[in-house]
Amino acid sequence: MVKDLLLIMSFLLLCLSSALALPSSEQTTSGGRYHALRLSPGQDLKVELTRYIKEHELKACSVVTCVGSLTEANIRYANEPGGSLVEGPLEIVSLSGCGGLGKWHLHLSVADKTGSMRGGHLMDGCLVRTTAEIVLVELPELQFDRVHDPESGYPELKVNRR
Repeated sequence: MVKDLLLIMSFLLLCLSSALALPSSEQTTSGGRYHALRLSPGQDLKVELTRYIKEHELKACSVVTCVGSLTEANIRYANEPGGSLVEGPLEIVSLSGCGGLGKWHLHLSVADKTGSMRGGHLMDGCLVRTTAEIVLVELPELQFDRVHDPESGYPELKVNRR
């Protein structure tokens, strides 16, 4: 099962690099190591993920899965300058993204008690309500950097082989 998951993650990384129209020299695959962690009530989702990848010196990683709940979420919607507070309780429906060297690009989707969903960029201030159970895949042969892209105007993913 782990081997199948590694193949799927490698395929997804290849698809991601193709979707971003990266030069062929930047399209690469890598085996992976998995990290599992649980956050406790009151912890900040993004702060703790950032701390974890810095502490474990992860140069390239991606979120495999995250389930749990939040008391509130700070989400930055598309093309907005700052975050918007969403009051809870909220269920984490999805968390996706990649990071390395302490920097993330993460998107969060949450649902309220009626099932209404909101989603966007994960910002500091998403506080765990009961738990956040997270699995990360580390790609030890790669390093993810963020470099300014003149076309988008944002720091975008640059994939490097280590």
